[in-house]
Amino acid sequence: MAKPNHYETLQVSPTASQHEIKQAYRRLAKLFHPDSNRKTVSHDRIAGINVAYEVLSDPQSRRSYDRQLSAHAQLEAAGFSVGEQTSRQERTAAAQAHYQKQKKSAKQADEEIQQWLNYVYSPVCRLIQQILSPLNRQIDRLSADPFDDDLMQGFQDYLEDCQERLQRAEKTFRSRPNPATVAGVAAHLYYCLNQVGDGLEQLEFFTANYDEHYLHVGQELFRIAAGLRKEAQAAARDLD
Repeated sequence: MAKPNHYETLQVSPTASQHEIKQAYRRLAKLFHPDSNRKTVSHDRIAGINVAYEVLSDPQSRRSYDRQLSAHAQLEAAGFSVGEQTSRQERTAAAQAHYQKQKKSAKQADEEIQQWLNYVYSPVCRLIQQILSPLNRQIDRLSADPFDDDLMQGFQDYLEDCQERLQRAEKTFRSRPNPATVAGVAAHLYYCLNQVGDGLEQLEFFTANYDEHYLHVGQELFRIAAGLRKEAQAAARDLD
C-alpha cells in the first residue's frame, strides 16, 4: 500500500489554507494522542501527523514539498514508481521520456504548420493574386468602349475565370483545419476571400447595367482584399 502523503495524513486538500491545516492537526492530535483517548492511541499515527504538520505549517517547506509531489506525479504519469526506493535511473529515464514527448509534440506541431502553409496558405494566396492582379488591366481595356460587345465579353470571361478561381480557393481553404498558431494568417485569408467574393458580385452587377458605381465599388473591395492578402503574408513571415 502506498504511503500517504502529508495532505492525506492530515486529511486535508492540497489547496487547504494554513488555518485549515492547523485545525486538522489539532483535531487529529487530540484523537490519536495517548492522553486524549486510549481507544485510538497510535504512536506511529501521531508521529506521522506531527511530521506532516511540521512540513505543511511552514509556507517555505510546504512549497518545497508541493514541488516534490508534482515531480512524483509526473513520474507516475510516465509509468515509473515514486516510492522511497525510486532509483536514480528511473528518475533519469522519466526525465528523458518527458523531454522526448515534448520534443515529439513540438516537431508534430511544426509539421502541421508547414503542411497548412504548403497546402492551404500558398495555393490560396496564389489564386487570390491571379484574381486581383488582372483587374486594372481588364478595366483599362474595357474603358476604350464599355458598350463594345467583344470588349465586354472579354471582361465577362475574366469574371467567370475569377469565380472559378475563387471557388477553388475557398475549397482549398476549407480542406483542412488551421493549427492554432496560424489563426491570424487564416483570419486574414478568410476575410480576404469574402472581400473578393463581394467584389466580383459588384463587378458582375456592372456588366448587367453599365452602372459605374458597381465598377468603383468592386475596385475598392479588391483593393481591400489585396491589403488583407498582404497582412496574411506578413503574419506568415512572422511564423519563421
